[in-house]
Amino acid sequence: MKMQRRTTLLAGCGSLVLALGTTACGGGAVSAGGGDKALSGQTVTVAGVWSGSEQANFQKVLDAFTEKTGAKTQFVSTGDNVSTVVGSKIEGGDAPDVVMVPQVGVLKQFAGQGWLQPLSGAVQQTVSADYAPVWKNYGSVDGTLYGLYFKAAHKSMVWYSPQALSQAGVQPPKTYDQMLKAGHTVSDSGLSAFSVGGEDGWTLTDWFENFYLSQAGPQKYDALAAHKLKWTDASVVKALTTLGALFKDKQLIAGGQKEALNTDFPGSVEKVFGPKPEAAMVYEGDFVAGVAHDQYGKTVGKDADFFPFPAVEGTNAPVVSGGDAAVVLKAGKHRTAAMQLLEYLASPEAAAVWAGEGGFLSPNKKLSLSSYPDDVTRATAKSLVAAGDSVRFDMSDQAPAAFGGTKGAGEWKVLQDFLRDPSNPKATAAALESSAAKAYRD
Repeated sequence: MKMQRRTTLLAGCGSLVLALGTTACGGGAVSAGGGDKALSGQTVTVAGVWSGSEQANFQKVLDAFTEKTGAKTQFVSTGDNVSTVVGSKIEGGDAPDVVMVPQVGVLKQFAGQGWLQPLSGAVQQTVSADYAPVWKNYGSVDGTLYGLYFKAAHKSMVWYSPQALSQAGVQPPKTYDQMLKAGHTVSDSGLSAFSVGGEDGWTLTDWFENFYLSQAGPQKYDALAAHKLKWTDASVVKALTTLGALFKDKQLIAGGQKEALNTDFPGSVEKVFGPKPEAAMVYEGDFVAGVAHDQYGKTVGKDADFFPFPAVEGTNAPVVSGGDAAVVLKAGKHRTAAMQLLEYLASPEAAAVWAGEGGFLSPNKKLSLSSYPDDVTRATAKSLVAAGDSVRFDMSDQAPAAFGGTKGAGEWKVLQDFLRDPSNPKATAAALESSAAKAYRD
């Protein structure tokens, strides 16, 4: 997920991220929406990071594609190390047909290695018509569109248990100082304030990005994301200092830093919405709703709600996004069927399948808000689409995978070390710069 971390495409026709419109292919190709079983006998292999409820819900999308076209599908979960797994499969002659790429940096890496099939003209037209330009930009490398964003994420949300906040006598905060004050009040009532999934390093990059975007602003955010600004910059140290103050406050973190480092993302959600709550709040993206609902039966908007990640120090509130882009591999054995899958994924019909299950957002302007299961998700989806080009894509997802997308290495590992000991933000910034410099050179 990005959930795990983190967060599609097609090529014979079709288009992009969060709900889309299908265009029939010319030249005798069969549209995924045509009801013709012309792809019967073919199996499209799709690789992605999803597991658990995310994988189950995406499988429902794939099953709908099978119903329309006759093509079977096989989903292969890669875990967080997408680039490593896909690279080894290509080398071993067992390449998947489609990969759901959760990081812009990985998409650029795949394109640079010549692994990707450019998307068809029909897909490009759909993306240009139905998505904000930012999504096309993030799916393109050197002007060529390779990635269709099927699933997007709104990653500036703090989820909370309304019952826990009510019992502590606090209201959902609107400022950062109010959030800290509310957290201490909750802690005084006997429940920890925040559950942090530090075992999954990507959650820590998300924490940092919201602090950094809020304090440093979008221009420096873009510069740091492109490594045109060094990680030793004073703005990075400042964000780490502010974040570190929260991490080392034992009243705020469930189980303290050690416990946070032994808690993965699903576990962090369980600590708030599971049968034995340990904390009142968990920061992460909109996909928290899917876990809270699917795994713990919570009604979103009633038993599980959110407030926007507040502005830090009275500056601008951050809006960080992410997403999973579908790409077609040249080494796949069923490229025609793969392109038709992307065509289907580009349709509002495909997006609506997952949207109805929860834990999903689409950037496609053609997806009706009525497709979402509750008012909270509808409001989130509306704000994401309305944000247009002002949204900033997850910074670590834009970096080379060696720095921003590899378990136990790069930014993930450095920030886990920082969570363990937040006492020296300057040293952490230096470690981040050292790792980033090597990855960007490579």
